[in-house]
Amino acid sequence: MTKKLGSTKSWVFAWMAYACAIGPAVLFSACGSGDSGGAGTSGGAGASGGAGASGGVGASGGSRASAGSGPSGGAGAAAGSAASAGSGGSGGIVVLIQPGEPGNPDGHCPIPTDAQLEDVSSPTAVIGTGTPDSCTADAFIAAVAAGGIITFNCGPDPATITLTKPAKVFNDKGPKIVIDGGGKVILSGGGTTRILYMNTCDQNQVWTTSHCDNQETPQLTVQNLTFANANSKSETNYDGGGAIYASGGRLKVINSRFLNNVCADTGPDVGGAGIRAFEQYNNLPVYVVNSTFGGSDGAGNVCSNGGGISSIGVSWTILNSLFSYNHAIGNGGNPATSGTPGGGSGGAIYNDGNTMTLSLCGTRIEYNQVNAFGSAIFFVTDDHTGNIVIDSSVITNNIGGSWYPQYPQISEFDDTPTTVTNSTIQ
Repeated sequence: MTKKLGSTKSWVFAWMAYACAIGPAVLFSACGSGDSGGAGTSGGAGASGGAGASGGVGASGGSRASAGSGPSGGAGAAAGSAASAGSGGSGGIVVLIQPGEPGNPDGHCPIPTDAQLEDVSSPTAVIGTGTPDSCTADAFIAAVAAGGIITFNCGPDPATITLTKPAKVFNDKGPKIVIDGGGKVILSGGGTTRILYMNTCDQNQVWTTSHCDNQETPQLTVQNLTFANANSKSETNYDGGGAIYASGGRLKVINSRFLNNVCADTGPDVGGAGIRAFEQYNNLPVYVVNSTFGGSDGAGNVCSNGGGISSIGVSWTILNSLFSYNHAIGNGGNPATSGTPGGGSGGAIYNDGNTMTLSLCGTRIEYNQVNAFGSAIFFVTDDHTGNIVIDSSVITNNIGGSWYPQYPQISEFDDTPTTVTNSTIQ
């Protein structure tokens, strides 16, 4: 959903600085090009982060997680040189990120207690000593490997940490791994690497149970973060999951943005430019709360399937979130049509497998695009179990695809129970 730009010049320059930190896209040439650097500024403060979420009561209780998620610092140098803005020789073409919290601003669904923000008041590790340069990729990777509660001290302005390899969760750490960016940290894959990896059945990450496909820990929470420019195309054993690959344990995402992430271009079942998930403990859902996937033209995530998220046999509860301008660019569907590489389904969401549910509340899905099926949502339960629940949500203006037996833009079996209340699908 498009928000209006503010009117003050200092605000614009502050957010230009944030946009330049994220990297290349196609909307706004603000960071300089060629040999000439953009102008600096001492612009005003960005939107400041709010307080932590108040505790919910019961599964239906709780209030909207209100911890600040937009960048809270004032502006630094707004532009800088082309060498430092963007990547891949883009000349600093960037997206002008808009202020405020991520997610759907019109979404007001209550947040269950177990989907609330995690308490980070007593961190296990603090990355940085108050400057952007002190917040290094090596420090981040080491902190994730050690587990616990991770926060950042990178200074007052938005800071980018660019990885050259994924940060990996070890299964014998935790039991909780919480990563909180305070609304000011951009984790970037630099266009070359996935950002986060967790897999309870990967022996390299330590086996901790005899039932690695269904174990309670680790429990990974990412909150108040931006994931940008991740790329998992080089992954072969565990493909998909451009920004995050999470198999086993639990995953929770709160107040976060996923921008310009990519995974494999083709393949019948590979997907999830933002997130790819498997084998959540006891079939409990992945929570996605107050988060944005794409959000503006040029900031969308791209993969063969599931431009935003993808999973097999995983349930999702998605609250007060926004999916827009994501793309499923494969061709031929699943199973792949003869002569095609397969894929192209689920512009925003791709769910496949058995015994799973998809619950949307307060969520907006628009301007996503596919080549095959499910311009908004692809939801196929092979054993014809599971259901979709859509409440107080808007699904509109998604592009392409076919096989819409019950609702436009949603590909599902015609016997999949689908409950829609107080929502627009058109």
